[in-house]
Amino acid sequence: MNKKTLQRQQHLFSRPDKQLDYLSNGIFAPGKLPSFSEQISRCQQHPLQTKQLEILQLNLGYKCNQVCAHCHVDAGPDRKEMMSRKTLEQALQWIEKASIKKVDLTGGAPEMHPDFRWFVSQAKALGVEDLMVRSNLTILVAHQKYADLPSFFKANDIHVISSLPFYKKEKTDRQRGDGVFAQSIKALKALNTQGYGKADSGLLLDLVYNPAGAFLPGNQTALQQDFKKALWKDYQIEFNNLFTITNLPISRFLDYLIASENYERYMTALVDAFNPAALSGLMCTNTLSVRWDGSLYDCDFNQMLDLKIQRPNPTLAALLPEDLEQRTIAVHQHCYGCTAGAGSSCQGSLT
Repeated sequence: MNKKTLQRQQHLFSRPDKQLDYLSNGIFAPGKLPSFSEQISRCQQHPLQTKQLEILQLNLGYKCNQVCAHCHVDAGPDRKEMMSRKTLEQALQWIEKASIKKVDLTGGAPEMHPDFRWFVSQAKALGVEDLMVRSNLTILVAHQKYADLPSFFKANDIHVISSLPFYKKEKTDRQRGDGVFAQSIKALKALNTQGYGKADSGLLLDLVYNPAGAFLPGNQTALQQDFKKALWKDYQIEFNNLFTITNLPISRFLDYLIASENYERYMTALVDAFNPAALSGLMCTNTLSVRWDGSLYDCDFNQMLDLKIQRPNPTLAALLPEDLEQRTIAVHQHCYGCTAGAGSSCQGSLT
């Protein structure tokens, strides 16, 4: 990689506005690829509108014990951003006022937040039925202070959603770092010991697959069968569902696309694979994403591009749930990633 490319990467990497500029220009110029807004206008779906709020997704902070190559939030051990207790309390007020039954905790590694366990207990006390924690798995075995998390998850009936790029060591370690696969297997076994992923236990353990390169994920059903067969045969590990998620062209993955000279090819592939049937199931239509500082977004991808919801002073502190009803969703070229092929969301494929 030459110095000019590296400097461009770092500039895009640190500036959401520069990423948006890059996504807006070049191949999306008039006469080339249609913008996402143009594409959904053709389907008579513009502007894209929200439905009833079902899921509150909280990014507790960007601190993580890993530095994954595809991470769209640029998480890592050196990140200091962390949701305050005050903002967590505001989130609990929202949950109660809107009678939200599904809460999605993400990061970074959400388990590293000092108020993680407190928030879980408070949310469950308010009647949250599906409390999802997006775990990178390795945090469960990274340090003794987290060793009891599998039993804590079970005691609080937490729905564990864990990233596992592949069922083989080489691909997983290439995307997430040396030794990650072995640690992930150890963590999965610890969860299985608690009953997670086992039939009739009621303890949900779902895995997330992101492609390791500049291509779309394969068929979710077929990949789930392959994962289940391989993980049981080699490690006697069980899980419930596999979610396939398309890598969106933002943050580290955008940097990778530019440095590897795959950007134009990948964006063209996303546009060519645009599927109108995915529009009705987009996660931005029923999910509200909250950044660590309380700012509000239509999804966590918009969060990383700082595309806030289209309301004045869009924060948990300033708005009530009823203030967000029937709003227009902020879209940009990265949205092609969620509408390509079978579609993509935090809960896997859409069609």
